[in-house]
Amino acid sequence: MTAALSIRRATPADVDAIRDLVLRAYAKWVPITPRKPRPMTTDYALAIADYRYDLLFCGEQLAGVIGTSVKEGELRIVNVAIAPDHQGKGLGTHLMRYAEELARKAGASSMRLLTNKLMRENVALYEKLGFRIETETQEDMGNIAVHMVRDLGTTS
Repeated sequence: MTAALSIRRATPADVDAIRDLVLRAYAKWVPITPRKPRPMTTDYALAIADYRYDLLFCGEQLAGVIGTSVKEGELRIVNVAIAPDHQGKGLGTHLMRYAEELARKAGASSMRLLTNKLMRENVALYEKLGFRIETETQEDMGNIAVHMVRDLGTTS
């Protein structure tokens, strides 16, 4: 990758770009999961008011997005998505490291996320980054939500 990477905080003007990127990024999971992944049905005009969204650019091109919030001493990752043409280049890991920086600056003791067990590649990536499966919850239509946590006292 030759273009420089940069991250900036999203604004309400970015809602359409966030929605478009998320829909493209998660499209590959639609045939695998019993229902569309939740990030595909999120109202980002509302979500951007409730969560922090940061945009990852590769040069001038929007390549990824991460949504976070700090609650009860944890940084919660509500969404991480990489544009299909940028997947497999380490940008998801880049955004997860960025989230760790946000967590540490906020004084959070851990990071938490939720994913679908059928999204095995994502579960494997999060485990590689030091997350562990805390619980699994059976949800509607056969989905299994995987709750993952990472103590920030550990290294990966």
